[in-house]
Amino acid sequence: MIAIRLKWTRPAALACLLALATSGCGLSAELDREGNPERKPTPTQTRAAPPPASASATPEPSPTVPVQQARGCPSSGVRVDAGRVDAAMGLRGMTLTLTNCGKTSRIVNGYPSVRVLDETGAPLTGVHTVEGTDQVSMAPDSPRPEPFKLAPGEAAHAVLYWRMAAEDGTYLRVAPDKGRGTVNIRPQEPLDIGPENTLGTTAWTLPS
Repeated sequence: MIAIRLKWTRPAALACLLALATSGCGLSAELDREGNPERKPTPTQTRAAPPPASASATPEPSPTVPVQQARGCPSSGVRVDAGRVDAAMGLRGMTLTLTNCGKTSRIVNGYPSVRVLDETGAPLTGVHTVEGTDQVSMAPDSPRPEPFKLAPGEAAHAVLYWRMAAEDGTYLRVAPDKGRGTVNIRPQEPLDIGPENTLGTTAWTLPS
């Protein structure tokens, strides 16, 4: 995993969010806490039979929205992948992984360029993407952006932060940084970011 060194100035309750992989701090658990704060028992529901073992757990992209190939190395020589959503106190976090799957080293500098798209592939109206996390309430500080060389086989991470809202973003259009080619990806879970909201991004970092 790629370590991101962040300056801790926020509530301790965000510790599970920063890990972005720990149990008990997932999106489903947070949504349950936000929807049922008094922990009242919920009626027993009949569960549908699980899908066959051969069924894919990854959401199928819309045929009208071209997305990055599911496996292998794109012709660009880099892959961008999105992790699962983690949640704490209305704050959301999602890790982006940039992997150099090509044969030559690449220089990475700054922040990913990201747009949130709806299910048709159109930009989600009103979502404002910013470099850094200062405009996202309770989000941890972003590390200082510094250029580095990403060798073949190496990966770098950045984190997206936003506050919970009512409308889902289905796809992300991502470029390693401004001026580079973009790619559409479909995260494992939608971004409940909604209109008139801010998406903060940390700078790309390598392992320390």
